[in-house]
Amino acid sequence: MNNKNNKVNSIVIAGGGTSGWMTAAALSHHFKDKPVEITLVESSQIGTIGVGEATIPTLRRFYGKLGLTDLDVIKATAATGKLGIEFKDWYKKGTSFIHPFGIYGQGTQEVPFHHYWMRDKLNGGESKLANYSLGVKLAQESRFTLPSEKPESQLEIFDWALHFDAALFADLMRDYSVNNGVKIVDNKIEDIKLSNIDGSIDSLVFEDGVIQTGDLFIDCTGFKSLLTRKALNVAFEDWSEWLVCDRAVAVQSETVGEPLARTISQAHEAGWQWKIPLQHRMGNGMVYSSQYIDDEAAEKCLLENIEGKALHKPRKFSYTPGRVKQAWNKNCIAVGLSSGFLEPLESTSIALVETAIEKIILSFEQPQYNQQTIDKFNEVTVLEYERVRDFIILHYKANQRTDSPMWEFCRDMSLPETLAQKVEAYKTRGDILQYPWEIFGKDSWLAIFDGFNIYPENYDKRADAMELEYLRKNLNYMKERVKNSVDVAPTHGEFLKKHCHFIPKN
Repeated sequence: MNNKNNKVNSIVIAGGGTSGWMTAAALSHHFKDKPVEITLVESSQIGTIGVGEATIPTLRRFYGKLGLTDLDVIKATAATGKLGIEFKDWYKKGTSFIHPFGIYGQGTQEVPFHHYWMRDKLNGGESKLANYSLGVKLAQESRFTLPSEKPESQLEIFDWALHFDAALFADLMRDYSVNNGVKIVDNKIEDIKLSNIDGSIDSLVFEDGVIQTGDLFIDCTGFKSLLTRKALNVAFEDWSEWLVCDRAVAVQSETVGEPLARTISQAHEAGWQWKIPLQHRMGNGMVYSSQYIDDEAAEKCLLENIEGKALHKPRKFSYTPGRVKQAWNKNCIAVGLSSGFLEPLESTSIALVETAIEKIILSFEQPQYNQQTIDKFNEVTVLEYERVRDFIILHYKANQRTDSPMWEFCRDMSLPETLAQKVEAYKTRGDILQYPWEIFGKDSWLAIFDGFNIYPENYDKRADAMELEYLRKNLNYMKERVKNSVDVAPTHGEFLKKHCHFIPKN
C-alpha cells in the first residue's frame, strides 16, 4: 500500500462485547456528520470475554465525550467507585499498599513533593507517603465523595474510576450506537476473503453464505483475532519472558457487606487474585502461571478465597502476554484482545481499548487514510503497550517474597532496558522519568516504588532551601488536611444509596 489516500465510506466492526461496542459508540459519534456507514457484526451464538470490570479514570473521560454522566453510567452498570488498587502480600507476605488515582502531598513549582518527603525520611522522619494522599486515605476508610471542582490546594486533588458490570456497559454502548445509526448483523463469521490485488480484507463471509464488504475493518474478535492474526497473519510479540502468568479463572459471587471503594489484588504462591466489588455482586478471579500451578489447584485456591456464595461455575481461559507487531495492517485495525493482552493487574485492558479508539479518531479527521497514517498509529501503539508492560513487570520484579519459585524467578529476571533506566534514575536521583505515550503518570510510579520499598539514595537538593523544622511543620499540616477531608466524607455505601443506586431491569 502506497501513500495514496484510501477513502472510507463503510466501517465493519467484527465482534461486539465491551471493545466492539465502545468502538462503535465512539466512531458513530465522531462520524455523525459524515457519510460513513458503520456496521457491527456479532453472533448471539458466541459468548464474549469481558475485557475487565475494573477501570482507570480515563474511562470517565471516554464516556464523557459521548455526553454520558458519571451518575448515569454508575446507575446503568451497577458500578461502584474505585479510588485505587490495594496490593496485598505483593512485597512480602503480610504487607499491603494502595496505588491511588491522585497525587501525593503538595510540592513547589520547582521541586516535586516526594523530594521534600525523602529529605525528611533520610533525616529520620517516619511518616508514610500514603498519609499525604487523599485518594489513599479515602480508599483505606472505604469512604467516597466526588473531587472538588475548585480545589483550594493540591491536597484536595484525587481522581477516581469505576468498577462496573462489563456486560451492562456493553449494553449501554450498544444502545448509544444503535441510536446513532450503527447497523447490527447477528451472524457468525465463517471465512474472511482477501483482495487479490494487495492482500487487504475484501469481505467477511458468514455461515449462511451472506457476504459483508467494507472499506475499513476493525477486529474486536478477542483472543481469536480472526482478522488480524488468522486472516492477515500479523506476527505476535511474546512477552512471557517477563510476564509468566498465562492463565486465568474467574467467578462471580454474592456481595457481602458494603462494597469497598478499591480493587483488591491479593498475591498467592503462583499468581494473584482480584476482588472487584459491584453493587449487586462481587467479581473474583485468579491470574496464574501454568508453570507453577495446575488449573485445578488454581481454581481451588480461588474458591477458597472468595467471600459469599459463588454464582456460577468458574470460567477458565488461557492467553499469551504480548501484542501484535502491527495493530493496523492494510485495511484492518485490531482493538482490544485481538491486538494484545497484558494481565488485568492494573486494569489496563479497557484503557488500551480507549487509547486505540482515540488514535482511530485522530487518524480520521476526514474519512480517509494512507500508509503514513497507519505507520503513526502502529508506532504509538507499540509505545503504549511497552510502557504498560514495564509498569506491570515492576510489580513482579520488586517483590521480596521467599515462599515460592514463581516469585523468586520474577525477582531474579532481567528487565527491559526502558524499565531498567527508569528504576535506576529513581534509585540514584529520585527522578521519575516520563516517556512519551505513558498511561501511568509520575505519582503512579511513585506509589509502586514506595509500596515495594524502593527509595532513592538522594533527593533534589533544592529541597534543602526549606529549613527542616519548617518542612516538618508543613508535612504535619498536610497530613491533618488530608485526615480532616476524609473524616467528613460519606461512606462508599452512603454515596451510592444517595446518588446512584442500581435498579436491575425486569
